Amino acid sequence: MTWDDVDAIGTPPAPRSDHVAACHADRYLLIFGGGSHATCFNDLHVLDLQTMEWSRPKQQGPIPSPRAGHAGATVGENWYIVGGGNNKSGVSETLVLNMSTLAWSVVSTVEGRVPLASEGMTLLYSNYSGEDYLISFGGYNGRYSNEVYALKLSVKLDLQSSTKDQPTSDSTSRVLEPEVEISQDGKIREIAMDNADSKNRNDEANEQLLAALKAEKDELEATLNREGLQTVQLKEEITEAEARNAELTKELQAVRGQLAAEQSRCFKLEVDVAELRQKLQSLDALEREVELLRRQKAASEQEQAALDAKQKKQAGSGGVWGWLVGTPPDDDDSESS
Repeated sequence: MTWDDVDAIGTPPAPRSDHVAACHADRYLLIFGGGSHATCFNDLHVLDLQTMEWSRPKQQGPIPSPRAGHAGATVGENWYIVGGGNNKSGVSETLVLNMSTLAWSVVSTVEGRVPLASEGMTLLYSNYSGEDYLISFGGYNGRYSNEVYALKLSVKLDLQSSTKDQPTSDSTSRVLEPEVEISQDGKIREIAMDNADSKNRNDEANEQLLAALKAEKDELEATLNREGLQTVQLKEEITEAEARNAELTKELQAVRGQLAAEQSRCFKLEVDVAELRQKLQSLDALEREVELLRRQKAASEQEQAALDAKQKKQAGSGGVWGWLVGTPPDDDDSESS
């Protein structure tokens, strides 16, 4: 249970992904198709597992178109290839490669965007009630699928083959749809398919897909119309918002001018207030000086009054001498005398 890196000789396939591989006769590894970046391949490469040598054998029949993401399943010597895509559209045909003769043949072709013409599906072989089937599931062709498709295979032996003289059993004489005829040399000679049922199913699937696509288209158109209306409304709202923004910008500029004027006026008022405070401080000092002067004046007046009273008293006591010197007597003294 260990993976080993195997060295092989010869020219290997170009680097790729989404290809298919099959093993034939327990010896040959076949690689078909795949893609790398935007390139799809339709080349066939074979690796001999005994000699570990790559080769690119010559193919017969109609060479398949380039594809990637297809699916493959082997039934005996036949390698069935279904689906895939080429970066533009899905591949519609189901192919079969006889790994002994390396001859390609077309088994069937589908129409429309059905899951059989998609990438990333799975394909396997199953035998049920003695009948061979190819069963596919899923895939992606713009939409993811969860549908199951079945292709019924059958083998009709040629009566002139090497088994002509042998008893024919039920297992060798069954004829199923579609048919694969084998010639005397054991090579695939013709592949025919009675695909009436599958065509009906494909038609129904196509109609359902068409209806679904139409409904999806209508829904997308309705969504697009709603989005268009919303876009128009948004444009109108943006225009109105831009107009309001322009008006608000003008108002903001006017308010800024008023604010600058108010700030200048406030600054002047602050200067005036500072000057008034200085004046008030000076006025307080003046009031204190005036109060001091008033007190001094009152004291001086009191002193002057006392001095005058004293002088009057002295003058009244002078008598004749006072009269002689020209000092008139007080009115009170003359009235008393």
